[in-house]
Amino acid sequence: MILTTIVRRICFNSRLSMLPRLILLLICIAPSWANAADTQQTLRSLAQARGFHVGTSVDESALQNDRRYAEILAREFTILTPENSLKFSSVHPAPFRYDFDTADKVIAFAQDNEMEIHGHVLVWNEQLPHWLTKGKFSREQLSNILRQHVYHVVGRYRGQIVMWDVVSEAIADDGTLRDTFWLRGIGPDYIQLAFQWAHEADPAAVLIYNDYGGEGLNHKSNKIYKLIKNLLKRGAPIHGVGLQMHISPDLIPNHNAFTKNINRLKNIGLQVHITEMDVRLKKPAGKIQRATQAKIYAEILGSCLSSSSCNSFSLWGFSDKYSWIPEYFPGWGAALIFDESFHPKPAYKALIETLGTK
Repeated sequence: MILTTIVRRICFNSRLSMLPRLILLLICIAPSWANAADTQQTLRSLAQARGFHVGTSVDESALQNDRRYAEILAREFTILTPENSLKFSSVHPAPFRYDFDTADKVIAFAQDNEMEIHGHVLVWNEQLPHWLTKGKFSREQLSNILRQHVYHVVGRYRGQIVMWDVVSEAIADDGTLRDTFWLRGIGPDYIQLAFQWAHEADPAAVLIYNDYGGEGLNHKSNKIYKLIKNLLKRGAPIHGVGLQMHISPDLIPNHNAFTKNINRLKNIGLQVHITEMDVRLKKPAGKIQRATQAKIYAEILGSCLSSSSCNSFSLWGFSDKYSWIPEYFPGWGAALIFDESFHPKPAYKALIETLGTK
């Protein structure tokens, strides 16, 4: 304290020449800068203050090779979703071989930074290995393969992964059961069986049905609701629904319809999670488009926060540098809350404000 007082007096001593005074002044105010940085609000700090989870998917390669990416990831989020390393083709590349190396690195990063993991995904129609899709299996054989896969993957991370996307995108856009590899090989019961096996492998994990296009009230969301309600009646251990929320300014769920959909899921005892949100823009995206994007992000988060059943809000990536949108939607991009140079966009600031005030 005495030393600090002496230094501050020297700093403002007008008899010193300009250069020494400037150097000492910088020394004096450096602690203030450090304190300001320490107390800066982040998505993570605001979410933790209200007992809420804000998350993102993790590009596994970027995590290992881009230090700035990893720094922001740890600073801003409370829950992480591995993008690819827990999908069937990645983790189970051969009939009797599993590869957990990349997934283990993501989970170690999360644990080192006191973050939680949202496991993605146990049963999906995409990213399946050739040994599986090209094989000739009976229904019983395929059921055994899926059961052992679920047991092995969920069991390995029992107590470490708090939530799993057990089944994703089982409903087609027309509301019918999607014509998937699993439906053809096992039949409609594959959905209930997958949830049962996941629950047996880790009874404490939150188990999610995850899909896109069912955020508001429409034909698809009605079918998702009916499917899950029927599965619950049959005793399936389903705890929540994940709403992916891959949207654009012209594909925004109506606020009232979105709220009603969340509430009807709540009324049958389900949690709701925003699992994969991004808001793609036509390129080049100007100031007006980015302001519109920010408003959309804030409105969806605000609706989630206003419902006691909406437990988490996760993005599908956080930097435009590593977004899937330009590849799958040519002519579109700028979908996330940090730009390609990791500068925060208006969408980031809108989420900060919403978390701090709603």
